[in-house]
Amino acid sequence: MARWAAIGLTVTALAACTLPRGAALTSEIIKEERAETSAFQVVRVGRANANAVAHWPGTGTNSSYSWPTDTRGPQSALIQAGDQVDLSIWDNQENSLLTQRDVKSVQMPGLTVSPSGTIFVPYLDEVVINGQTPAQARREIQNRITAIVPSAQVQLELTPGPNNAVDLVSGVAKPGSYPMANRNYNILNLIAQGGGIAPDLRNPMVRLQRGGNTYNIRSERLFADASHNITLRGGDNIVVLEDQRYFTAFGATGSEQLIRFEQEEITALEAMSIIGGLSEGRANPKGVLVLRDYGQNALRADGTGPQKAEVIFAFDMTSADGLFAARKFLVQPEDTVLATESTVTSVRTVLGLVGSVFGVANTVQNY
Repeated sequence: MARWAAIGLTVTALAACTLPRGAALTSEIIKEERAETSAFQVVRVGRANANAVAHWPGTGTNSSYSWPTDTRGPQSALIQAGDQVDLSIWDNQENSLLTQRDVKSVQMPGLTVSPSGTIFVPYLDEVVINGQTPAQARREIQNRITAIVPSAQVQLELTPGPNNAVDLVSGVAKPGSYPMANRNYNILNLIAQGGGIAPDLRNPMVRLQRGGNTYNIRSERLFADASHNITLRGGDNIVVLEDQRYFTAFGATGSEQLIRFEQEEITALEAMSIIGGLSEGRANPKGVLVLRDYGQNALRADGTGPQKAEVIFAFDMTSADGLFAARKFLVQPEDTVLATESTVTSVRTVLGLVGSVFGVANTVQNY
């Protein structure tokens, strides 16, 4: 009896101690929920509130993708400041104001369109051609010069300048500045001219910088949907880079590491699959948590969003309600997916220590 009493006292003492574990218990993580001055908010996610939670603000770096709507234009380019124009003016009249004897044309190559959108033409002074197509600009010069030389004919060729070009910055075989042949020059045309996306890029993302705004789209989505093959504008910058979004797996999971997003959206259930599921014998399937930080501007006092900057979303993976909710809940970049440890693990630890101290493990198992 004294032996069993000693064992009982040892178990009690060990249970009162904080034993080393690989992950926290659910009760330890969410115990502050009941405190009056809780530092964070706990949200138990089920089918009843999964849709509402899905509309809470996004978080993390590049938390969402956006892509501009396409607007097709005429095939012809528009003349912009910095473009170069080559003029040829033909006149077969004797004693022409424009041409010399036995020369039927005058060549004016490399006329740069000024910042005010004009070019200088002899006898016409400055001619505004900015914003016109080459055909329109040719007619403008033709109409003005025929008032002086009725028999003259004008030929115009355009070489696009920087405002009629787009820059393919990185992530392709041949980065560089590419002139736009026309106003229907699209992003796939550009990527193709650049030699395609570099094959060593993991989960490539295409980024468009336009007019102070930045847009992002995954390359697979760009290639899959023709509506995303937008027309480019002069001055656009295109960057192809790896998707840098990630979430962290921690606790009693199949792996503890930083996980890159392999697809545009990842649900909580998919995240558990990606990280190898719950650790058998260690994890508490009733205590799968997603930890998230919100900015102050995302907080909502009316319950339509997070009420505190630090939020813990809790899932019970043993119930259909929890599983269906986890299928709808989207993991955000920089979230932490945490699998808490089962209390059974702590009991096993205590019994293991008792067995090693008193040498009774086999006796208990055979009792």
